[in-house]
Amino acid sequence: MAEAVKVEEHPRYKGVYVVELEDGSIRLATKNLVPGKRVYGEWLFRFGDVEYREWNAYRSKLAAALLKGIKELVIKEGDKVLYLGAGSGTTPSHVSDLVREKGIVYAVEFAPRVMRELITVAEVRKNLVPILADARFPNRYAHIVDLVDVIYADVAQPEQASLVNINARYFLKDGGYLYLAIKARSIDVTKEPDEVYRREIETLNKGGFEIIDVVHLDPYDRDHAMVLARYHRK
Repeated sequence: MAEAVKVEEHPRYKGVYVVELEDGSIRLATKNLVPGKRVYGEWLFRFGDVEYREWNAYRSKLAAALLKGIKELVIKEGDKVLYLGAGSGTTPSHVSDLVREKGIVYAVEFAPRVMRELITVAEVRKNLVPILADARFPNRYAHIVDLVDVIYADVAQPEQASLVNINARYFLKDGGYLYLAIKARSIDVTKEPDEVYRREIETLNKGGFEIIDVVHLDPYDRDHAMVLARYHRK
C-alpha cells in the first residue's frame, strides 16, 4: 500500500483519478471496488478513507488510450458492458471499478487456461460475469448477456471489426458505444498498420458504426490503435 499525497478526478474522464505520490510521480487510477484486492500486481493507494488502484497503461490498452487523449471515456457508473477478449481480467477489473455496483461487465474469453484466472477475479467482483465462449458466435451466450451500453473488444482474431458488428447486432443499444483495440499484426502481418486500421474502420462503418476518434497506442502498445465509435441500428 502506497500513500498518496494528492488525488484528483481526471479533468476529462469521469471515474478516473490522477494520483500524486510522495516522490512526485503521477499515476492513473480507479477507485477500488474491492478494497485490499489486487488483480495484476498493481499498486494500491490510500487517500483519506478511499482506496485507489493504479491503472497501468503498459498493461491496459484502455488506460493507454486515455493517456493518448482519446476523445471520451464513455463507460460510466451503472453501465452494462460486453467485454470481448477479457483475458485474465486486467482491464475488465478497471471497467468493473468504473461501472461500480449498479453496473455489470459481461467478460467473454475463449481460452480455458486464462478463464481460470478471470474466474478468480470475478469471485470477489460481483459485477463481473465470466463467460467461456468464442466471440465469433454470440448466439452461444445470447441467453446470458442483456442489451448493453458499451462493447469493448480486444480480440486476437483476423476479422476483428466483423466480429464486433455481429455482437453489436445482438447486444448493443442504438446509440451505444464501442471501444475496439485493433491489433494490426493479429489481422495481417503482411500489411502496414495504417492500412489495416483503415480496412477495419471501413468494416465498422458498414456495420452501422460512426467513428468518433482513433488514437495510436505507441509507446504503450506497438502497432495498436484504439477506435471509439457510436452505433446506429439500421
